[in-house]
Amino acid sequence: MDKIVVEGGNRLEGSVRINGAKNAALPIMAACLLLHGPSRIKGIPDIIDIRTQSEILRNLGGDVKKAEDGALEIIFRDGENDDKFTAPYELVRKMRASICVLGPLLSKRRRAKVSYPGGCVIGQRPIDLHIKGLAALGAQIETTEGYINATADKLKGAHISFTGKTVLGTCNVLTAAVLAEGTTTIEYAACEPEVQDLANFLNKAGARITGIGENKMTVEGVQKLYGVDYEIIPDRIEAGTFMIAGAITRGDITLENARQEHLGAVIDKLREIGVEITPSGNTIRVKGCDLYHAVDVMTLPYPGMPTDMQAQFMALLCIAEGKSIISEKIFPDRFIHAAELRRMGADIRVDGPSAIIRGIPFLSGTEVMVSDLRAGAGLVLAGLVAKGTTQIHRIYHLDRGYERIAERLSSLGADIKRIGE
Repeated sequence: MDKIVVEGGNRLEGSVRINGAKNAALPIMAACLLLHGPSRIKGIPDIIDIRTQSEILRNLGGDVKKAEDGALEIIFRDGENDDKFTAPYELVRKMRASICVLGPLLSKRRRAKVSYPGGCVIGQRPIDLHIKGLAALGAQIETTEGYINATADKLKGAHISFTGKTVLGTCNVLTAAVLAEGTTTIEYAACEPEVQDLANFLNKAGARITGIGENKMTVEGVQKLYGVDYEIIPDRIEAGTFMIAGAITRGDITLENARQEHLGAVIDKLREIGVEITPSGNTIRVKGCDLYHAVDVMTLPYPGMPTDMQAQFMALLCIAEGKSIISEKIFPDRFIHAAELRRMGADIRVDGPSAIIRGIPFLSGTEVMVSDLRAGAGLVLAGLVAKGTTQIHRIYHLDRGYERIAERLSSLGADIKRIGE
């Protein structure tokens, strides 16, 4: 099993290109189940979650391959493999986003058997809102032996009102509703850029979705959708991670292929801490300074601070002057990384859904363990600024969401390498 070894203290400089968004790519790949003809999806990152989703789609009869230009080509042939409707445990257990095949399977093949999803251990993430939304469209759903079994002779448009924000639940209802008979309205729909990207993809394929990016979305059912060429949005979480890498090392880096309009909360908070941020078109320049100020951070649904940026901000606030409080409003238990940062000397106290951080002059390198994808990113960032050597174990979590992170940080000047254990 590989590990990442970091010698802290190097200032990052240069440019890095941000990959396409993992959390947009996964539901868009699943939505290809709905389409007649091939689709080409550009900007797909080469990460484990994409490979896992590709295997799930192949298991359902899809032809998935990577083109010479890096685009992912996906085709499901009408009339073939319609008897394949199972997403098995051995694949679905690896990531939560695999649940987003449920809506397309139900819509296209009228039957779905999907294992309860796995993914990072970051707290309770129930799927009751997915089931509620699909049942409102006419699906009959039962859960047995760890599987969600859903059938529907016909899906019909309905008014669906979510009782809480659910990104993947919104994606599942959207992909089920686009071929349903009549009109579907979704109240309290998730507004995240990744949900917007899925809706834009479906519209390009022939769907009729309005209210994209708003709390209320409307879907007019159509009879058929067609394969398209599409480029997914840049990954705002990867962009935010590299922004903090530049800041924590007091460096000067430029992000290419980054959308500032998706990063408003991250940019505002970094500026409050003392980081200089200069957006220009699809580039963002990040310039650090010698002294950072403590701030309070609260994770919220978009356009608020992403929960997926919480661990990265915690790493930065460990060396900011004063007391900071991080309040986790999405996954209150998502603080496992705090214990690993304390091993590096950080002064962090977790109190329920909040973490109280008192900044210290420097962190110290040691051996740490990754508990989940974004926690791993936070530990890498801490290693970049720690005195001495940091060894980061169980980095397979990082491989789920970051393509060649050690190489890309090294290209910016970090003393970081990946080695086999």
